[in-house]
Amino acid sequence: MSSILQIILFGIIPFVWRLVTARKHQKFTERIGLKKIEGGKKTLLSIIMVSIAFLFPGALTLYAIRDIETAASDFTGLGVAAIPAIVIYVTFNTAFPEELLFRGFILKRLTNKFGFNIANFTQALLFGLLHGLMFYALVGVVKTILIITLTGAAWLMGCINEKNSNGSIIPSWIIHTVSNLFSGICAAFSII
Repeated sequence: MSSILQIILFGIIPFVWRLVTARKHQKFTERIGLKKIEGGKKTLLSIIMVSIAFLFPGALTLYAIRDIETAASDFTGLGVAAIPAIVIYVTFNTAFPEELLFRGFILKRLTNKFGFNIANFTQALLFGLLHGLMFYALVGVVKTILIITLTGAAWLMGCINEKNSNGSIIPSWIIHTVSNLFSGICAAFSII
């Protein structure tokens, strides 16, 4: 139920924006990047490489904030029994709504106004700031910068979506899900 509410919450902004500014005759799902992945092997390889590349910095960040309550904390110590809940939670409660908002809406709308490079940098910075600043009071400046830097790597996800996959947000949704799945599994098995 919380996943549905999260999707509605993060999807309402792009939906209302389209209703107000619907100048182009394009389906809402296509406009926000919910469309078939293009780019074949190049996109697949990018998804795999970026997902793997995020694991080490992700583990480092998890270690740095190991004593802080995070989205994955609900799964701490639950082991294998938590895996189905983790998969649903990270796929639909965190990754999908955030991809809708940041890469599906913010990146695409800013690209129309400022071009891809500025838009991609801006969406990645906003994504990083959102994730970092919510922990600032608990972790301090250095760890906040670490979180912002790691999640600011959403710049790569924007590149893969727009440059390799013709605007589909599915590649970044997969990468985001894998990254959050790693966090959830680490929590479930008390690895970090």
